[in-house]
Amino acid sequence: MADGFCFGTLAVGDRYRQHAKLLAQDIQNYAPTQRLIVLTDRPADFENFPQVLAVFHQLQSVKGYHDKRFVLEKALSQFETCVLLDADVRIIGPVATDLTWPPGITARAGCSLGKQLQDIRKPYEVEVIQKAVQHLNLDVNNVQWLHEFMFAMTRQEGKEKQFFELWQTISYFFETQGIYYGEGYAMGLAAAEVGLNFGYDRTDWFPFFKDNIEKVRIKNEQSQRQDKQQYFEQHYQIEYPRRSLPQKIWAKLKKFMILYPRLWRLRKQKRQDAYYQKLFGKG
Repeated sequence: MADGFCFGTLAVGDRYRQHAKLLAQDIQNYAPTQRLIVLTDRPADFENFPQVLAVFHQLQSVKGYHDKRFVLEKALSQFETCVLLDADVRIIGPVATDLTWPPGITARAGCSLGKQLQDIRKPYEVEVIQKAVQHLNLDVNNVQWLHEFMFAMTRQEGKEKQFFELWQTISYFFETQGIYYGEGYAMGLAAAEVGLNFGYDRTDWFPFFKDNIEKVRIKNEQSQRQDKQQYFEQHYQIEYPRRSLPQKIWAKLKKFMILYPRLWRLRKQKRQDAYYQKLFGKG
């Protein structure tokens, strides 16, 4: 197996495991010399994929979005670079084995945080992000934001350790304010604070499919839907499975049963995080 870069994804829950197994098959077909590190609640689901390193993981953040940092930590403990993909990304063509990225974060898509704030439609969300920027004494226009579906992270003289620690602390702040996603905001803020490089490479590193990205391409006449129809159908079948009414009710109840213990754990974690107390106070 190549030791230059690996792929990584988070696949906790049946829906994400189904997506990740398709991704694993894609990598087996198009990048057979590369490893895929999967953090998942059921490693046994990936036993038939020899290039997959499946690591047992239980979600730590309230809705799981910030757990991507655990994928990166695991990957960078063994590889120079991790290309992190959402579980529902598909690789649909050959991947070059000699791909390289500079130290730090290289985003496939994104912009400055200042520009991104102009596109956020929820005033409260903008307010919380601006508070985080102020607590960290950063200039919003010097902070970067990325679309988290695909990016690469390369070791940078040990700065990644500080980056992961601060990302965790910032995630507590966002989640305490009721914003459970926004890992791209937290990553940009943490990178700016610790001096981790943050750049962009907007070219396609390899042929891929991501449903919302593909819809934009089709709208811009850069792609034809019929050419990607099989991927849209597979994605839809996983995202919207047929369920009976009792199954739908149980699924909603299960979400609440899982959510509230995580909220209680969040309150405990932020109290124990000295960095959080220093940056954001005891609120």
